[in-house]
Amino acid sequence: MKAIYRANRTRAKIHGTSERPRLTVHISNLHITAQIIDDDKKTTLAYATTVGQKLTGTKTEKAAKIGKEIAEKAKKAKIKKVVFDRGSLIYAGRLSALADAARKEGLEF
Repeated sequence: MKAIYRANRTRAKIHGTSERPRLTVHISNLHITAQIIDDDKKTTLAYATTVGQKLTGTKTEKAAKIGKEIAEKAKKAKIKKVVFDRGSLIYAGRLSALADAARKEGLEF
């Protein structure tokens, strides 16, 4: 329950628009998912996940690969700036690796 409260507290301050959509990240025990969402239109603009992919390496390395992939898909969708939504996660480890990889590919947040 505490994770839900933390996520709601974070998302109360964040809102994705068409000029600056929201990049949200979900990290489970097995997989990592990242989405770029336009909250005004309520649509997903770009999506990257480890589900169905045979990636090797640690979860931190997989997070970096997903960060790179979501940034490339954002470029194709002509998105340069996003608002980073970490949800209930602490900005460290895998989440930090994903964000750093996305920044290296040119995504601004």
